Amino acid sequence: MATSIELRKIVKAYGDVEVIHGVDLSIDPGEFTVFVGPSGCGKSTLLRMIAGLEPITGGDLLIDGQRMNEVPAAKRGIAMVFQSYALYPHMSVYQNLAFGLETAKMPKAEIQARVQRAAEILKIEPLLQRKPKQLSGGQRQRVAIGRAIVREPKIFLFDEPLSNLDAELRVAMRVEIAKLHNDLGNTMIYVTHDQVEAMTMADKIVVLRSGIVEQAGAPLELYNNPQNLFVAGFIGSPKMNFLATSGNGDSVTSAGHTLALGRTTTGATTLGVRPEHITLNEGTGIKLADLRVELVENLGGQTVVYATTTDGQPMTVVLEGQRPLTNGQTVSAHVDPALVHLFDAAGNALPR
Repeated sequence: MATSIELRKIVKAYGDVEVIHGVDLSIDPGEFTVFVGPSGCGKSTLLRMIAGLEPITGGDLLIDGQRMNEVPAAKRGIAMVFQSYALYPHMSVYQNLAFGLETAKMPKAEIQARVQRAAEILKIEPLLQRKPKQLSGGQRQRVAIGRAIVREPKIFLFDEPLSNLDAELRVAMRVEIAKLHNDLGNTMIYVTHDQVEAMTMADKIVVLRSGIVEQAGAPLELYNNPQNLFVAGFIGSPKMNFLATSGNGDSVTSAGHTLALGRTTTGATTLGVRPEHITLNEGTGIKLADLRVELVENLGGQTVVYATTTDGQPMTVVLEGQRPLTNGQTVSAHVDPALVHLFDAAGNALPR
């Protein structure tokens, strides 16, 4: 049965320096939750407090409704996978998987059954007699995950487990971890700075900045309805375009153009639009700006255009397919007004 986790006003301080500031968060049983944010935002610290590797300064951590603040890490029913594989180099893959169970004096037959099941799930049965030095990076990461699986924990915690892998292997392992969650159904928390990993893997994304939760919700909820400029700029790749603007009634003025959006714009100081929501020279939606093309990246299936508005503001446009655009060319950008985001001077989103 999957496990729930609840954080109630969790605080972490090192001496007089507070790094986690009263975090409230609920994680449902069986949910795959991803903590995402820039370096130093507190995501790994929060994960380590859940694991019991960092003492909690204030607030309450509940697992299945039971307060766990003072419960030792070994008794929380949690297994953690780190960025470092930390495999024993002198042991075979089988021995690496079995070691923790042997230390716990589990019966040999049970150990064999658990190791075999983990090996089948991760498709590493042919590797059981190899040493870590004979494995690729992806195979080593599978073994590290296997050590967590054999413990049959209630909760899996992943702390940037794919950071040491190359780009292609990261994508493959991302798929494998998502499949693992589907197969096991355990509650999982995954820490990453890569918002693409967050978008593709999570049931719930928690965006952190400076020890505060900026927004938590389903991936598409954060993509479609970011609550502030930080979340809007962090979720999505390439990041959202931001233009200085001023609102008046139901229209805004930006980059030398007045845009009729059909909704109140009073208080707007920043206009946001995602690169993939912009069209060029096609006249769909409303005219957003005139652009000078600075650089074109032809990716085959997509064309990425880096441009500037007539008043010098940068803008990125992502177009499907192959487009005959050249550096220095002048184009007009258009957008569906329903896809435009507006933010006030404090960076908070205005109602859409």
